[in-house]
Amino acid sequence: MITIVGIGGSLRKASWNRALVRAFAALAPENVTVEEATIEGIPLYDGDLEAASGIPPAVTALQDRIAAADGLLLASPEYNAGMPGVFENALDWLTRPPGAAGRVFSGKPTALTGATPGTAGTISAQAEWLPVLRAMGVNLWMGPRLYVSGVNKLFDDEGQLIDEVMRKRASDFIAGFAGYIRLLKSAQH
Repeated sequence: MITIVGIGGSLRKASWNRALVRAFAALAPENVTVEEATIEGIPLYDGDLEAASGIPPAVTALQDRIAAADGLLLASPEYNAGMPGVFENALDWLTRPPGAAGRVFSGKPTALTGATPGTAGTISAQAEWLPVLRAMGVNLWMGPRLYVSGVNKLFDDEGQLIDEVMRKRASDFIAGFAGYIRLLKSAQH
């Protein structure tokens, strides 16, 4: 069994990226589970807050989930041709305190995707994530990229992925990522 933690990088309840994570969960191959996680409850990073109160419980809970998972799936919105500040902030917290990034992210198989109503997908945001993910030490899956554009036409009002072409692309993406994780796990044994 492969467990993947999927995080949609938005706080919006009706987030397209959170819906995309749920679509991956529904389309995952047999023996693969995609568990949706959230960045809700993670405050703005403040070194004074960390010094006074330690790591917030929402952060430690998400760190533990990621560390225990076989893989990490990040579904990033694109805001003004860049990565969302709220998502970057959450990942900044997840690397705290010093040394936590190694426990949580070092070598973690990670896939990056994203959805936007715009026409260019999330290509700019995904490009901005590359140096951040490299610094965190993840093992980034460089399989076929998935830039989801026109997302507002692909999901119904309940957040279900209804576009058959995108369902196939999403299914292929999650199957490819799961295959990558299996390959890495077999190489470790």
